[in-house]
Amino acid sequence: MRYLDAVLPELDLETPLTRKHLERVPMDKLEFKPHERSMTLGWLATFLAILPTWGTMTLTTDAFDIAPPGAPPPKREIIPSTAALLGLFDKNVADLRAALTKLREEQFEQPWSLKAAGNVVFTQPRHLVFRTFFFNHMIHHRAQLGVFLRLTGVKVPAVYQDSADESGGIFSNDEQ
Repeated sequence: MRYLDAVLPELDLETPLTRKHLERVPMDKLEFKPHERSMTLGWLATFLAILPTWGTMTLTTDAFDIAPPGAPPPKREIIPSTAALLGLFDKNVADLRAALTKLREEQFEQPWSLKAAGNVVFTQPRHLVFRTFFFNHMIHHRAQLGVFLRLTGVKVPAVYQDSADESGGIFSNDEQ
């Protein structure tokens, strides 16, 4: 099986589940943090909307430097509205899907490097970086957002199975 044939259906499955979580972000609680060392709800939601760009970058470049020498640190601007948050996520997912469908199969095996201040942190095959750096990372932070939603009194969406708040997960027999 070609890598694209395996990963494209997964992208089409997982991104709507992430979007469903983003739809529920309470915009009046963007400063919420469950712990002093946690990120804010606003940054977590914004980061999830940005995260598909990491997948696109993995597919369209050979490396990424998280702290390029001489460059200022990236700004963390919180997306302040549901419409803007969903619009950014939708655009980034569409760009990712387009980049994914343009990649030739042999490009998934090519090396990709993460750097920090010009130094290589790791080099792995592009398909592995796409899986971990983007996909697993998005799913991890989506679950984290589910906890933040619970702690702010927002119903947690059903994902694979029913949640404590709703039925209708993708592997559930129940319908909403």
